[in-house]
Amino acid sequence: MGLPLPLRLRPRRPSVAAAIADRPDAKAGLLFFSRERAWINEKHLALCRVPAPTFLEERRAAWMAAELEKLGCQVEIDRAGNVVAFAERPSGKPWIALTAHLDTVLAPRTPDDIRVASDGRFLGPGISDNGAGLAALLAIAAAWRESERPESELSLVLVANVGEEGEGNLSGMRYLCRQSPLAGTIRGFVVLDGPGTDHITAHALGSRRFEVSFSGPGGHSWSDYGTGNPVHALAQAIGDFTAIPQPKSPRSSINFGLIEGGASVNSIPSEARAKLDIRSESPARMDELAELLTDSIERALAAENERVANSRKPGRVTAKIREIGSRPGGKLPENAPLLGAIRDVEAHFGIRSALDCASTDANIPLSLGLPAVSIGAGGQGGGAHTTAEWFHPEGRETGLRRIYLTLRSLLAS
Repeated sequence: MGLPLPLRLRPRRPSVAAAIADRPDAKAGLLFFSRERAWINEKHLALCRVPAPTFLEERRAAWMAAELEKLGCQVEIDRAGNVVAFAERPSGKPWIALTAHLDTVLAPRTPDDIRVASDGRFLGPGISDNGAGLAALLAIAAAWRESERPESELSLVLVANVGEEGEGNLSGMRYLCRQSPLAGTIRGFVVLDGPGTDHITAHALGSRRFEVSFSGPGGHSWSDYGTGNPVHALAQAIGDFTAIPQPKSPRSSINFGLIEGGASVNSIPSEARAKLDIRSESPARMDELAELLTDSIERALAAENERVANSRKPGRVTAKIREIGSRPGGKLPENAPLLGAIRDVEAHFGIRSALDCASTDANIPLSLGLPAVSIGAGGQGGGAHTTAEWFHPEGRETGLRRIYLTLRSLLAS
């Protein structure tokens, strides 16, 4: 299926957002977020109590689908597992997509892991990333129902998608943009990821992810000493690769996030594995780092096998490297109408945000030349991807109003 045409908006008049915000129908939606603060907080906590680790998002998807149906949306779960909610009945018009990912790096073991602290903070895994984005999706759906639908050549579709985190490799957004029945009909994407109003991600940070494994015969730590040790070889490869200096520009990063191997302290392991993430603002630098990773593995392999060559217990090690994920990069032009619409809304509300470069679901549409941004959903948060993750709803209304008025502005253009 062909890719959609870029979002084409007519030249913007001064203070379009202000004019829209002054309309009675838009005012009703904007007031919803402060009036229903308690309801939004309640839904936020409830959704985060439904575990949704990457690849196991089904329960939360079903929960979100039921909630969106209650809010008047026509809802379906597509072949990838994404929850697709049409804010109005499909009529052949192209779409503006508001999305938020379902999955989390860590998941609550019990509902009690999601709780409210005495200082008003929400605590628990996934409470900010992406509990904030999913709660905003529900809040926007509810506010949309409360206000009169604007006449437009575009329609709004809400998507709670799978596979954003870790080895999910943006699978939900890939399907939505490339294989879904909606592919070719979405003119722009507003991605909600985490809290805050201080940033607009319009530059997609590319990444490549690898699994490195070393294998050997294994044995007893004393009687078989001298045979090749996969853990030792892996450790040498990690040390060699992480010692490579990183220039300040283009900004790049390398991270070994998982190491596994061995069976006991007194056994020579037969296998050792590590997973790592390489990111860079420059695709060329990212590819260069991938080549340097291969060089480090080959040096470590050669050194370990050279060490055991003259041992009384020779046993060589072997190595493999496998790419387990790749996120393409891309960038939205600074004069893009989508970016102009958000800036206009921010000026109306007095919000000051900075353009940044990050890896989000927006990577996929941006890599395909489609207008997309990723923004925070309001409130404050921290500790993402850790057991100390938190979210505070103070200021959430400002973020929700930014989202709502941006959508109204795009649909009115």
